[in-house]
Amino acid sequence: IVFIFNKNRRATDAKVQELVEAAIKVRNNAYCPYSNFSVGAALRTKSGEIITGCNVENGTFGPSVCAERAAICTAIGQGVREFEAVAVVAYQEKEFTSPCGTCRQTLAEFCAQNMPIYLAKPSPARVMVTSLGQLLPHAFCPAFLHSK
Repeated sequence: IVFIFNKNRRATDAKVQELVEAAIKVRNNAYCPYSNFSVGAALRTKSGEIITGCNVENGTFGPSVCAERAAICTAIGQGVREFEAVAVVAYQEKEFTSPCGTCRQTLAEFCAQNMPIYLAKPSPARVMVTSLGQLLPHAFCPAFLHSK
């Protein structure tokens, strides 16, 4: 796990910064009247495009959708299935918010185990870098369904 800082306390890599800022922006669109816990996610595709998603809650909670899965579903609907990074932004002062287990497994369906995952605060002052493999070691992958 690596923390990215520079003198201005902003992520140093321009591509990471752009991804984090997209997640921060879409976080403002979250529909979370029950938990008041808004989350934004931004996926960078292999072609460099950024696709975003935010969490959408439902009064019965079961049909609620996390930001990461919203972004993935948007990408799939646009015919995109290859990703090189994801940024996740939620507001917690003391902890970085990482994808839930369901989102981790959904990411494993489409992303390499070494794909970087950037966890950030709403203000891009601090960014934690991890990977899908670190968050979900020994993931169940689509290839398992075709092996004998």
